[in-house]
Amino acid sequence: MILKMGSRIRWLPPFPDPSCLEGRTHPELPNSIVAVGDDYSVEALLEAYALGIFPWPHEGLPLLWFCPEERGILEFSEVRLSRRLRRICLQSKYRFTVNQRFPQVIAGCAAQRRPNQQGTWINADMVQAYCELHKMGAAHSVECWHNDQLAGGLYGVAVGGVFSAESMFYTLSNASQMALLFLVVSLKEMNLSWLDIQMVTPHLAKMGGKLISRGQFLRLLEASREAMGPSRSQLIFKNPALPTALNISTLL
Repeated sequence: MILKMGSRIRWLPPFPDPSCLEGRTHPELPNSIVAVGDDYSVEALLEAYALGIFPWPHEGLPLLWFCPEERGILEFSEVRLSRRLRRICLQSKYRFTVNQRFPQVIAGCAAQRRPNQQGTWINADMVQAYCELHKMGAAHSVECWHNDQLAGGLYGVAVGGVFSAESMFYTLSNASQMALLFLVVSLKEMNLSWLDIQMVTPHLAKMGGKLISRGQFLRLLEASREAMGPSRSQLIFKNPALPTALNISTLL
């Protein structure tokens, strides 16, 4: 049923096609919100990510689904490494695994304290939903290890040849950035060329993250889906359980 506040916003199901939303506005709602509905099912999540939509819970409201007018991406050809990050990479004190501690990584992201943010949007429903996505092979985690201790990591969703990074955490300085760089290197090995980062934080901006329009993002999404092809429905990480050092040579 269409929400009575305007033709652009819908109760779920179904999701609207974000490419049809340009120029449609509602005076009381941001144009980035495209749907409303407390559906945490894996089916809803997979459909949403395939369309370039992601959920973002707000306390006291039904679950809001976003396709921002401006979207953060990281193109691998434009990744920038500061001298400090290069030095940390070359010191090789971290090792990385993939999909070995997904529940711990998403819990770490939920507990991470962030500037100007009270609480977390990664609520219990989100944790359960993304853990189910992980069991299906659509949600992935990167773990950053130091002396056999989990020092940081990130998780995200891979659908249609696009990896959407959701959140990062760290207990040791720079561990989350190292995990991100490891993810970039891993995705490049699979012939992917960019990463959906949704928002551009100051740290991500320094690494080359940038904002593009919703239309540009949706065109990238479609091109990636076509390049992926129907024969590759999931990303296959190489030796995911083997603790591996970060090789930044492909980024230089």
